Amino acid sequence: MSVNVNRSVSDQFYRYKMPRLIAKVEGKGNGIKTVIVNMVDVAKALNRPPTYPTKFFGCELGAQTQFDTKNDRYIVNGSHEANKLQDMLDGFIRKFVLCPECDNPETDLHVNPKKQTIGNSCKACGYRGMLDTRHKLCTFILKNPPGESFGSASVKKEKEKKNRKKDKENGSGSGEAGNHDNIDAPEAVDGDDDDEDWAEETTEEAQRRRMEEISDHAKNLTLSEDLEKPLEERVNLFYNFVKHKKESGTIDGADKEILAEAERLDVKAMGPLILSELLFNENIRDQIKKYKRHFLRFCHNNKKAQKYLLGGFECVVKLHQVQLLSRVPIILKDLYDADLLEEDVIFAWAEKVSKKYVSKELAKEIHAKAAPFVKWLKEAEEESEGSEEEEEEDDENVEVTDGRCFHIRLLKE
Repeated sequence: MSVNVNRSVSDQFYRYKMPRLIAKVEGKGNGIKTVIVNMVDVAKALNRPPTYPTKFFGCELGAQTQFDTKNDRYIVNGSHEANKLQDMLDGFIRKFVLCPECDNPETDLHVNPKKQTIGNSCKACGYRGMLDTRHKLCTFILKNPPGESFGSASVKKEKEKKNRKKDKENGSGSGEAGNHDNIDAPEAVDGDDDDEDWAEETTEEAQRRRMEEISDHAKNLTLSEDLEKPLEERVNLFYNFVKHKKESGTIDGADKEILAEAERLDVKAMGPLILSELLFNENIRDQIKKYKRHFLRFCHNNKKAQKYLLGGFECVVKLHQVQLLSRVPIILKDLYDADLLEEDVIFAWAEKVSKKYVSKELAKEIHAKAAPFVKWLKEAEEESEGSEEEEEEDDENVEVTDGRCFHIRLLKE
């Protein structure tokens, strides 16, 4: 009986099917083990080596696993019910098979042992990204990358049967004409197989299939080749990627794709600098609210990314100096309120004037304008260390929020 690969989809006409997992318990006592009888067929439906889901079960159950590829036996130590393993398989499918964008299982894994990364590409929607390698199975995948063959003995047997069948059809079963051992010519000239192959390759379907294979191969090469490029080229690739999303009008919902591309190119920390250049202008205050989710994916708990965000902020002020220079403290507070900047990052930035992104003179002006906000932030931090009673008294004296207090102070100054 077959089930949907993505079992959260209840559509009976769902095209992606896999056999229901069959488990058989063998042995007694300390030697008890569970043999997954049809693991090869299940793995084939998922386009993954059968060792991957078996090892995943071992990681999740804390049990040892055994692989006998010659006899197609994949074993998990201990007694485990098929239904329990089937539910566990859903977790493997979510993490290592389904595309994070379109939820289709038409994905391939691309292992880079040097970088210790595992790439993921989808044939259905074109998604390309990196897997989270924190799961224990990823260590196994890095050491055992998926090859052309999944090491299945049954697959090899099927190929041998087909070859024997072709030999019989070509009269090689008996007689001197069919005895390959007595022929010195290469196997390529034996029989009519070559003619049949040429005929298939000239059809439109074969040409289309061949182009898809070339396209998939090109994607795989791109995943690894881009990482070998200099930092400047990788930053330019990321810039063009975000720019394309903006120009095509798809950037609003592309925050996950943008993060995945930055991680793929290993430029995540610099992401906010590029995003600031492309997404911010003189209307930066509204744009901080609009693209908050995009920036949070980079800046959350990432102080290096926050420093690059401050650099991008300085660049935006430079481009729209007339409109934004006087509003520097308000904009910084917007970034702070949106959780894109942490206090210690702001304090460190305020202590040192840098000419990395703008001229020294403009940097000094920006820091001077930011001084009231930095002062307020330090005072607010000191006040927060006081007693709760003092905080309640402050709230009674000023019937506005923390942010409003700062705005009022700016107006007075």
